[in-house]
Amino acid sequence: MARAATARTAGSKAGARNGTNGRAAGNGAQSPLQQYRAEELIEDFRLACLSRALDDREIVLQKQSRVFFQISGAGHEILYTALARSLRPGSDWFFPYYRDRAMALALGVTPLALMLQAVGAADDPASGGRQMPCHFGDAERNIVTSSSPTGSQCLPAVGCAEAGRYIARRPELPGCSAVGDEITYVSLGEGATSEGEFWESLNSACRLHLPVLFVVADNGYAISVRAADQAPAPISEMVHGFRGLAVTKMNGWDYAACRSKGARAIARVRAGEGPGLVHAKVTRPYSHSSADSQAKYRDAAELAAEARHDPIATFRKALVSAGVVDEEEAAAIEAEAKQVAAGAAEEALGAARPDPATVTDHVVRVRRTDAADPGPPPAAEGDALVMAEAINRALHELMAADERIRVFGEDVADADDEVLDHVEGKGGVFGVTRGLQRAFGSARCFNTPLAESNIVGRGVGQALRGLRPCAEIQFFDYIWPAMQQLRSEAATTRWRSNGTFSCPLVVRVAIGGYLTGGAIWHSQSGESIFAHTPGLLVAFPSRARDAVGLLRSAFDAGDPVLFLEHKHLYRQRYAADPMPPPGWRVPFGRGAVVRAGTDLTIATWGATVQKSLVAAEQLSAEGVSVEVVDLRTISPWDHELVCESVARTSRLLVVHEDTLTSGFGAEVAAWVTEHCFWSLDAPVRRVAAADTFVGYSPVLEEAILPQTEDITEAAAALARA
Repeated sequence: MARAATARTAGSKAGARNGTNGRAAGNGAQSPLQQYRAEELIEDFRLACLSRALDDREIVLQKQSRVFFQISGAGHEILYTALARSLRPGSDWFFPYYRDRAMALALGVTPLALMLQAVGAADDPASGGRQMPCHFGDAERNIVTSSSPTGSQCLPAVGCAEAGRYIARRPELPGCSAVGDEITYVSLGEGATSEGEFWESLNSACRLHLPVLFVVADNGYAISVRAADQAPAPISEMVHGFRGLAVTKMNGWDYAACRSKGARAIARVRAGEGPGLVHAKVTRPYSHSSADSQAKYRDAAELAAEARHDPIATFRKALVSAGVVDEEEAAAIEAEAKQVAAGAAEEALGAARPDPATVTDHVVRVRRTDAADPGPPPAAEGDALVMAEAINRALHELMAADERIRVFGEDVADADDEVLDHVEGKGGVFGVTRGLQRAFGSARCFNTPLAESNIVGRGVGQALRGLRPCAEIQFFDYIWPAMQQLRSEAATTRWRSNGTFSCPLVVRVAIGGYLTGGAIWHSQSGESIFAHTPGLLVAFPSRARDAVGLLRSAFDAGDPVLFLEHKHLYRQRYAADPMPPPGWRVPFGRGAVVRAGTDLTIATWGATVQKSLVAAEQLSAEGVSVEVVDLRTISPWDHELVCESVARTSRLLVVHEDTLTSGFGAEVAAWVTEHCFWSLDAPVRRVAAADTFVGYSPVLEEAILPQTEDITEAAAALARA
């Protein structure tokens, strides 16, 4: 196993000893450390001391305002150095949390790399100065770029393990690699086990029998909240109902126990016996972070009692007692660790800081100017397909060409394999994925638990491994449980890792109203919320051919895509088109003029495109020439096309189905007012839904959502202004 270069065994008398570690002092009893090589024990002690020394150095620098935040791994060092002995950087996959400093060092991350992140240096290999200290990331060692939300890493870890199993059986997949006996390591504190994403991840890891090792480092506190206020029982007791999950308990200050029990737990997972959970008691000698003072909520007696289990002091005592080192040698190792930490800090402080001009680098790979407008597709043979059928055909085409694509979500499969030959098959509540399971098998089109964060989070983990997952959220109205995974995990991946990691995930979502009877929970829009998320691409086609062209581009993007499919348009004949020929794509950020005009521009997308076209036709009878621009994607959106249209018509009406207040139309209106002011002969106007929810009664729905008459009236008034 790789270890940090500064943690080598060298220079001391102890380092020259052989593997016989001696006996415990006093009664001659066998030391539990006897079974391990002296060189390994000394190396791990050195690593633990180095981890603590780096914490101490950062704390000093933070007080000097040369480090801007500090969160320590103190109290957790022995647990992680011992576990790391059975792990394989570059083969296994790692989803650490911010207390895993000693684990990172044991896997081969250098002290300098950690200090470069602490000072926010440009050469910080994990993030280029973009992330707080101890937000690890190392592609060479399979340490996945870390995020801050507690527990959110658990679902991507499950998706990563899921992808590893899939890739190992398909070694020819481009850009993907896996090792047959790899495991996925994910760690968290006991406070984070209160998060629903942790429980959802356990559910899928156990149901799918995945090689995931959950490590819960329990220091008794979630900042100031005691474990007793978090849960009715210790986590190792609460998880007993999960079949197939092997639970291992240990004291994180007992090196021999952590090493032996951890090795057995890891070996079981590596052998394919299912997931495991390690519940380790650890200490927290320092406050939660530099922004916290635990003296406000922990009394001196409690801290003194905890100090008796300090892992470094405990390990040092055991090493001396076993004759592995003497007191002088142990003190020399601790002193050396402080020197190494000081040297790393000094070098990091002298490193260059990030160039402010690079702040928008690596937000997304796709740019608005990446490709020209392809125009309408060449004439295609065959009947016109409604949007639902066209998307289905496109998914068949894409999956046939790329085995990295997997489609999953609620109800997306046709049926259980046992009855598949005897039933019609479902393929989603709208039938859009019908036949995919039959065509490509249950490994590539499958159902998931009814849990949106589970669906998207597992997709994130698969995407990190190079697959092209296609997750489906059944209704936009139920996407909110997945917001953490979409915004905090998927959308930030490329930026937070400074371009080292990417998340090529496509999330298909049925959206919108005009359903008659859909009500609040099946008729809402809300695309503006996601357009406000940097790093997330948002497509919203209005017809079949654009849906196909954009879906093809979505799988090429290399970044997360929210692909919004309007339910009302799924089977409308006016939105039908012949299937575009293979290779025809609609680039993100390229809109289309769907009706030319000279007096007024309507910018719109989704279901209101057709309503705007009808309004434009009605106004033409009154002598008003309306140009209709379909944005097709709203993140990014086609500024230039709208600007060019406004330059021709001098007036702009923005129409959308989302609510008026803070709808995406406000962004379009503001940008045009700022950048095209001298082209305007009248103020920009908007037509949108009322600032309320969609009602069940058709009378209420019609009053709430924008109708053709609303667009016609607003456009006519604007034309006269």
